[in-house]
Amino acid sequence: MMTSFFDQFASPSFLGIPLIAIAIALPWVLFPTPSSRWLNNRLITLQTWFINRFTNQLLLPLNTGGHKWALLFASLMVFLITINMLGLLPYTFTPTTQLSLNMGLAVPLWLATVIIGMRNQPTVALGHLLPEGTPVPLIPVLIIIETISLFIRPLALGVRLTANLTAGHLLIQLIATAVFVLLPMMPTVAILTAAVLFLLTLLEVAVAMIQAYVFVLLLSLYLQENV
Repeated sequence: MMTSFFDQFASPSFLGIPLIAIAIALPWVLFPTPSSRWLNNRLITLQTWFINRFTNQLLLPLNTGGHKWALLFASLMVFLITINMLGLLPYTFTPTTQLSLNMGLAVPLWLATVIIGMRNQPTVALGHLLPEGTPVPLIPVLIIIETISLFIRPLALGVRLTANLTAGHLLIQLIATAVFVLLPMMPTVAILTAAVLFLLTLLEVAVAMIQAYVFVLLLSLYLQENV
């Protein structure tokens, strides 16, 4: 039984071919493409409004140099939200429950912010490793601690997204299994458990959107330190 709970996180395959590539590419097919008409339909208008509001809110603290990342951040936000939401549907697979995918997104983007800081303002970038006014005996220790915390950032990005989505999916499956087991024996308790399951599903929808936003927000904060 415990093995079956974790089977949902295994990448599905068909004829020996992993289908994770299709799961990653599918979200882009679902979005409507803007037309050449002067007036768009309601769906495209809503999509454009959401992306504009998100981009303005995210890039507000950044200077002009950081605005070049607007397209990347907006695309990453839409991509993560769509994958997380599709993963809540029955008989689907959530690629963001795989730590390898999340680290593949977190490490290059974090490294890009560090490289930009080292190239544009190396003194300020290295100055983050040592707070101002540090006593001389503590300087080597603080430099080591700050360096470790710098390299832990991409790991924290990937693990946070993976852990939150994995825990939510496991909890939903556990409560759903309890509903099916209790239904023939204790219908009243099963109905109450189903109500809890419905509320938990709504919570997971919020978690799917919030975790995507937090992932991109932390990347923007790392960029803010280096531009």
